[in-house]
Amino acid sequence: MAILPIYKYPHTILRQRAKKIHNIDKSIQKLVDDMMDTLQNSGGVGLAANQIGVLKRLIVIQLPEDEEPTAYINPEIIHREGKREVQEGCLSIPGYYGTITRSMWIKAKGMDRKSRIMKITAEGLLSQIIEHEIDHINGILYIDHLNSHEDLIKESSEIPASTS
Repeated sequence: MAILPIYKYPHTILRQRAKKIHNIDKSIQKLVDDMMDTLQNSGGVGLAANQIGVLKRLIVIQLPEDEEPTAYINPEIIHREGKREVQEGCLSIPGYYGTITRSMWIKAKGMDRKSRIMKITAEGLLSQIIEHEIDHINGILYIDHLNSHEDLIKESSEIPASTS
């Protein structure tokens, strides 16, 4: 297992559509392990294979309350409903965030690392992460969802005063 470098915008691989995985062999198992290690080391909540330079339809997600990340192989959204405004950032665009529109909830499917079909209904942060990571493997970045580039905000090193 290894911690891999995360490709940063504007690297061209981030704009390429990833290829479907047809065989979950030892190389895919190693890729899953490496992506999980890389995600846990990064402090992020999701990682797509093309962010580490691999054009495979593979994402890993770890919610803050999860002990271990979950891998989704060949994930796709099969239904989405509602709209909500969310703030989003990305490991490939460090130091920035923006407000974009995501679904209220989604239904997605894919496979786990043992080739078992997974179906999930998600809302809140999990649905947002799944949409974000599936966008990645389709060559789409969250900045593509911004209304304008002025909506991209640079993170401040200053912590705002509490308003409570």
